[in-house]
Amino acid sequence: MRGAVFYGTRDVRFEDHEAPGIIKPTDAILRLSATCICGSDLWFYRGVSPMPWGTAVGHEYCGIVEEVGSAVTSIKAGQFVVGSFFASDNTCPSCRAGYQSSCRQAELVLGAQAPRVRVPLADGTLVPTPGAPSGEQLPDLLALSDVMGTGWFGAVAANVEPGGTVVVVGDGAVGLLAVLSAKEMGAEKIVAMSGHEARSKLAREFGATEIVTERGERGVARINELTGGIGADSAIECVGTKESMAQAIEVTRVGGYLGFVGVPHGVPLDLQALFHTHIHIHGGPAPVRRFLPDLIDRVWSGKIHPGRVFDLKLPLERVAEGYRAMDERRAIKVFLQP
Repeated sequence: MRGAVFYGTRDVRFEDHEAPGIIKPTDAILRLSATCICGSDLWFYRGVSPMPWGTAVGHEYCGIVEEVGSAVTSIKAGQFVVGSFFASDNTCPSCRAGYQSSCRQAELVLGAQAPRVRVPLADGTLVPTPGAPSGEQLPDLLALSDVMGTGWFGAVAANVEPGGTVVVVGDGAVGLLAVLSAKEMGAEKIVAMSGHEARSKLAREFGATEIVTERGERGVARINELTGGIGADSAIECVGTKESMAQAIEVTRVGGYLGFVGVPHGVPLDLQALFHTHIHIHGGPAPVRRFLPDLIDRVWSGKIHPGRVFDLKLPLERVAEGYRAMDERRAIKVFLQP
């Protein structure tokens, strides 16, 4: 089988590697209908995060179940399914509390930028769709495997409520879908911080009421202007840098809520400075499995179209080109067709 393999900084190759097979009786093997490149993949692609040489990469997926292990009971061959990037049993105390990405048996699903992938803990990880999706539904369903679920969790962690004011820091796929999530949750004023024309346009279409291009102190001043000097009820941080977290903290009102879902890289927290703000801070790797049934229903009914974040579609064998396009910000998110 051929798939994407990481060989070093800015070096992803499409090449032969071992096809996945059942390893544990709780596994399932999927034949992928679609896969993609995640913004978080750029951390190892750029050499910022460690990734072992020779790793088969990719963690977003949807497709048809080809084979299941002997212990799998609720997932059947032939079903079309969507799964989370973290496998979970969906039964342990962490899962029952709604944090499946911190399941006691959690395992990162890797190797999904390929025609087939092994999904551990299939019963707890995979959610079937009501039927076979149309080609038009594939991008929307694929987005649920990570970026839509992550944007949704960001909004949940930020306690977005009807009538509230929300600021989204980050205009990648997660940030744009955090805008869509805030809109779905009834926020009245949604500010997207973006200086990229195409991304700002999509943010508007997803529900942003304001676009702020400024950053740093100028960005904070602009948010204060838009909120009458109060700040946002909710801020959603979707990047993971020191600067983006500082921006999110500074635009949140006293007693407000900050949800952070950007994978942190070198982000310090000054507790002395935070102490008097009474800001609630919550986040982490999104428990996508918690939200999948609801999000699948929203896609199936045509209520939301998160797949619009895919602005470049390529055949899977051109995956290296897709990485370059996202690294150079020529694409928001790349859809790959096996």
